[in-house]
Amino acid sequence: MKLKKTEEAIVRALQGDIPLEPEPFKKMAAGLGIKEEEFLAALKKFKKSGVLRCVRAIVRHKRAGYFANAMVAWKIPAGRAISFGKTAAASPAISHCYERVVRPGWSYNLYTMVHGRSRAEILKVVSGLVKKTGAKEYLVLESLREFKKTSMAYF
Repeated sequence: MKLKKTEEAIVRALQGDIPLEPEPFKKMAAGLGIKEEEFLAALKKFKKSGVLRCVRAIVRHKRAGYFANAMVAWKIPAGRAISFGKTAAASPAISHCYERVVRPGWSYNLYTMVHGRSRAEILKVVSGLVKKTGAKEYLVLESLREFKKTSMAYF
């Protein structure tokens, strides 16, 4: 799908911060010199065509009081991957849940990003997931430092 000039401008606007106010798309549209209806119609068109899956915010978790996070790598049998993934994704403490290809020397196939206010809180989430799913092999890879946290930029 080739984007028109206005559509590209809308995508550019979505790459930045969304105004924290009751009608953020109205303000974004005004900044582009278009009406909110045109802005929203473009979003619906993007979604229908598959260009856009969804619009989401990136939460600055430390500002919200969540100072701990960890990527957990899981070894889950292939036949249980979907079930495990759905269970993990249902947890409000888990922001990301992915299945990946297994590579030689690294047999972990599922990954979850767990957020909490403390290391103990993260380990409690992991323990709960182990109890719910029966998962036996996993590694908790705690974050030490954040180097980048931005939205994707396509233009």
